[in-house]
Amino acid sequence: MSRAMNISATEDEVKSACEAKAIRISAIEVLPGGGTHVVCVTPEGAEELRGVFSAKLIEGKVKRFAFYRQASAW
Repeated sequence: MSRAMNISATEDEVKSACEAKAIRISAIEVLPGGGTHVVCVTPEGAEELRGVFSAKLIEGKVKRFAFYRQASAW
């Protein structure tokens, strides 16, 4: 089971739900079209979060911001 999911909710809503359920987040980012991409630390946490946001899960591919990596000084 994937630890990643896209949710039609704000980043703050997702963080609050995770805090209330003691679900640890590995990575979180806002989606350009609205919603939040979140990766949980454990598959069990991801399954629980899917249950919390079952009506707000975004199915299929979503557009995400391009990853930006600052140039190395070397």
